[in-house]
Amino acid sequence: MRPARFTDFVVDVVKNQPTTGRVRSLDEAGDSTHPYGIALTLQGSSRETRWQFTGQLPDGVKHEGFTDEPVHGTPVPAGPAPQAGDEPEAWLAAALALAECPEVANVERWSTRPDPGAQKGLTVTFHNGARIFARVL
Repeated sequence: MRPARFTDFVVDVVKNQPTTGRVRSLDEAGDSTHPYGIALTLQGSSRETRWQFTGQLPDGVKHEGFTDEPVHGTPVPAGPAPQAGDEPEAWLAAALALAECPEVANVERWSTRPDPGAQKGLTVTFHNGARIFARVL
């Protein structure tokens, strides 16, 4: 899944979560610096979290001739629903897993890596080998 389609997918997934206050693309939020991503406010919060999405093609694949054809497999297991009090990284990871998208093979939270840095975000790996890097701005 390329970043443009992923942005639309995430907006659709997130707007249906009961704890979402507001979600819109970064473009709709007035951010012309980052072409793909979302601006998210949870219900009961005035704090907006902005996420930038960048993509990586499957290993060995070139941009020319690449088509963003969905490859389906077993979705990431759905866990508990995201809660309004969750940190943004945990909230978005839970929302993506709960969507049970057959294109998504794995959702990795950066804060749970063995040597996490200060940057918060997610790596979403798809069954076709492509990846989306979602980082909190």
